[in-house]
Formats: sequence, structure tokens, C-alpha cells
Amino acid sequence: MGHPKKQRKKYETPKRPYDKRRIERERKILQEYGLRRKKEIWRTESVLRNFRRRARELQAERNEKMEKELLGKLNKLGIRVGSVDDVLGINLDHILSRRLQTIVYKKGVANSPRHSRQLIVHGHVYIDDRKILWPGYIVPSEEEGKIKISPKIRTDMVAESAKQTKREKAGAIRKT
Repeated sequence: MGHPKKQRKKYETPKRPYDKRRIERERKILQEYGLRRKKEIWRTESVLRNFRRRARELQAERNEKMEKELLGKLNKLGIRVGSVDDVLGINLDHILSRRLQTIVYKKGVANSPRHSRQLIVHGHVYIDDRKILWPGYIVPSEEEGKIKISPKIRTDMVAESAKQTKREKAGAIRKT
């Protein structure tokens, strides 16, 4: 047995490290969601695997209390499921779309997923007046409406977009 305070990996690496299809699929996911490392994908797959494992166990033993807990947790996270069978239908995109980085980008606050990641890491994103520094934070559905960006950054972004439109107009005038 190890020490109780010993840190352990929260993910499993792929069994076939050089599987071409897996590498291509992971590359697409990295670009779509603005992830930095494949470890983030593997960690999310591990979370998904644990939810599915719990759902399979609940299908076998039919424990109402445990079913309610699992469904309540997923619904609280914003992953809408109505039954244990629906939990088995969840895929990686459902969980990745609940990350703070993805939600900030989809709200239109950032220009790209990488930009939203930078805003979060630099401490410009707040949820309910709490500074969140983790792009991988899974945002519960009740906190989704409470996401705010720092007022200083907001004014800087507006000023920068105004400068950019001026440049574009000047470039269009020069071309004609």
C-alpha cells in the first residue's frame, strides 16, 4: 500500500500509443476545444468512464438512491440525462462542452478557445465573484449564468476591436 497523501494519476494512458486513428481523433479534439495536452483528453475520458461504470453497476443492482445521486450529479453539471440508460449514451463532447474554457468561448467573450484559456489562466474570469484559474473546471449549470469577465479586460477588448475595425477600414480604402 502506498502513502495516503501520495498523488496518483487521474487518467489512463492509451494501450496503443501509436494508433493513427486515435492520434488523429485526439488532434481534432485538441483543436476544437483548445486543449493544450492530450492528458486533458485522457483525464476527461477517465471521468466519462467512471460515470459509465457507475451506470452499468446501477443497471445490474437497481439501487434507487444511488441512481438518483448519479442522475442528480450529471444534471447538476449540465449534462441532461433522464435515466441510467441515458448515462451510457454520454460521450466525450458532452463533458468537454461543460469545461469553463469552452463555455467562455461559446459565450462570445473570447475570440478563440485558446484565447478563452488565456483569459482564465491570467485570472480575468470570475464565477459568482470567485476567480477561477482552471480552464478544465467543469461548470455546474447553476453557475453558468454567473460567469463574468474582468471589467478592465472587457474595456481593453472593446478598444482593441475598435482599433482593428479602423485598420480594416483603412486597408479597404487603400485597396480601392
